[in-house]
Amino acid sequence: MTDPAPARPPVHVAAIMDGNGRWARRRNLPRTEGHTEGEENLARLVRVAVTRDIGWLTVFGFSTENWVRPRTEVRHILGLHRKLFGRVAELNDLNVRIQWMGRPFDSPDARTPKYVQRAIRKAIADTAQNTGMVLTVAFDYGSHAEMVWAARHAARSEGAVTPASLGAHLYLPELPPVDVLVRTSGELRISNFMLWQSAGAEIYFTDCAWPDFDAGELDAALALVRP
Repeated sequence: MTDPAPARPPVHVAAIMDGNGRWARRRNLPRTEGHTEGEENLARLVRVAVTRDIGWLTVFGFSTENWVRPRTEVRHILGLHRKLFGRVAELNDLNVRIQWMGRPFDSPDARTPKYVQRAIRKAIADTAQNTGMVLTVAFDYGSHAEMVWAARHAARSEGAVTPASLGAHLYLPELPPVDVLVRTSGELRISNFMLWQSAGAEIYFTDCAWPDFDAGELDAALALVRP
């Protein structure tokens, strides 16, 4: 009788969800339709991820640079994020805990609208007791802004900025290092996303646009850390 295979440790997957606009353009649809399908695909991927021993899934929802996009597109994306943070019943059914990281709401350069802030706070509170996968949405987030924030607070509280003190003052210092970073839609760059946390991560680049990123693509990314 053979011994059972040891349990695989949970991994941290981070994803730059790129290609929504290009997905829509190839179908002669408005860019907003691509963002809508991208949000729906994130919900589909969360349902897959909880079956793959993924402990943390962190997604790049909206960057500090995205505010320069056309106003109608930004409004649409904001509405989708409010909808995402409103999927509490499904997240609870999946035992998923949701959290957010980005420029703190009370910081002078924060841009997150009040109605999105309320949705974020409610989702965090309503899923706080869940013990499964942690879904982190990076919204109004940029890694450069995060590291400046961390360095400033490390210097203020500890007097010296070291790797340990900087890491302790990131937006979510409890997040473990990223194991595999996913970038969709054929772009070979990581676009100011979790630069500190991804220092030792494997990187999975794919030509697949985010709305088409499925279980097979996720498994291919996981194969980089689970040979």
